Amino acid sequence: MEFKKLVVAIDGFSSCGKSTFAKAIARKLGYVFIDSGAMYRAATLFCLQHKLFTGEELNTVRLLKMLGEIKISFNFNPASSAIETWLNGKNVESEIRGIEVSNHVSAVSQVKEVRQKLVALQQEIGKEGGIVMDGRDIGTVVFPHADIKLFMTASVEVRAQRRYLELKGKGNEVPLDDIKANIEKRDHIDQTRQESPLRKASDAVLLDNSFMTPEEQMNWFMELLKKYN
Repeated sequence: MEFKKLVVAIDGFSSCGKSTFAKAIARKLGYVFIDSGAMYRAATLFCLQHKLFTGEELNTVRLLKMLGEIKISFNFNPASSAIETWLNGKNVESEIRGIEVSNHVSAVSQVKEVRQKLVALQQEIGKEGGIVMDGRDIGTVVFPHADIKLFMTASVEVRAQRRYLELKGKGNEVPLDDIKANIEKRDHIDQTRQESPLRKASDAVLLDNSFMTPEEQMNWFMELLKKYN
């Protein structure tokens, strides 16, 4: 079955499985997947590599001077059949998923100039349609006229457990309480930041996947898709 070249925007809270769901939708429809969260994580890794943080305080002045040095791209790895994030010519897919990046990414994503740079890149990639993109402001800022907008949520407890299992599966042992605290902190920052705060677009469809399997989520989406084809 062929589908129209739609733009699918998926927003929502951290650790809701947005990227996993977006990737699954892209595979199902034969679309391109754009991981906006990975882009902000890559920018955060750049800041950490260049010691732009003093504790949790970001040296914004230095960051803005170095903004032009941040080059982010996505490459398909045929061996793993996965899209990987590259920063300045290096595969950083594993590095950007660590807890240190998670603890600092909200500070970087609040910087107006960083968001402007990455939003412009996202819009350029997606201008032809046939894409799925997930993040915090895709349906409200990046693609306000997206054909399909979803807003994903789940309980903090469920999200923390998912993140814990993800990190453990990669060999990273992080206390569950630390992960929960990090998620709650990111939720607060994402919703209260001045630049492009996290919010549900008025025309977005809410998906609470707290107790849904991946198969149930996909069945739900395919039913929704029928309205657009």
